[in-house]
Amino acid sequence: MPWLSCTHVTMMQCAPQPWSLPQHSMELAGSAVIAFGLWFRFGGPIKDLSSEDKSPEYFYVGLYVLVGAGALMMAVGFFGCCGAMRESQCVLGSFFTCLLVIFAAEVTTGVFAFIGKDVAIRHVQTMYEEAYSDYLKDRGRGNGTLITFHSAFQCCGKESSEQVQPTCPKELPDHKNCIDTIETIISVKLQLIGIVGIGIAGLTIFGMIFSMVLCCAIRNSRDVI
Repeated sequence: MPWLSCTHVTMMQCAPQPWSLPQHSMELAGSAVIAFGLWFRFGGPIKDLSSEDKSPEYFYVGLYVLVGAGALMMAVGFFGCCGAMRESQCVLGSFFTCLLVIFAAEVTTGVFAFIGKDVAIRHVQTMYEEAYSDYLKDRGRGNGTLITFHSAFQCCGKESSEQVQPTCPKELPDHKNCIDTIETIISVKLQLIGIVGIGIAGLTIFGMIFSMVLCCAIRNSRDVI
């Protein structure tokens, strides 16, 4: 019946508008992930450590993957929205494939942040202990790395701050063991990175489901027409 076909086409033309919400969500989530990753990379104590000769590259790996996945999510969200509006099964299929890649990257980041937490903490602690030892060997030369650690983590020394007091922040009211402080701060940051990674991976699952449902709806509508 002609009126039935016309009505069905009209409904399918209107349908992509609500169906494009997951794609728009991907764009917004991608922007948030990029902002989150850049803030972690260039803000707080991690920013100060990145200027040193021995920077914690192990810690940066998860952030790089996170920012890369965020950029890919923005691009994929845009093309997915175009595919939904134009009712293109090819574009939606590519959208699904890209989401699958993002899902794998985000799960890897989350697992890396949780499982590799102890290795990352020990790596930063070793950097501090080396700077600490270098300063004790030659106090007259000074040690910019040790000063950076104390300033970034707002701590001073290990069991005692007497030996390295000149390198400690003047505004620090009480002694804080840097080994313990490094463990606490890095642990919290890696847990947050892991939570964000797993959360975005969950969002991509819903995006993949919606893209497949929309693909099936478009194919069925064309079979009816």
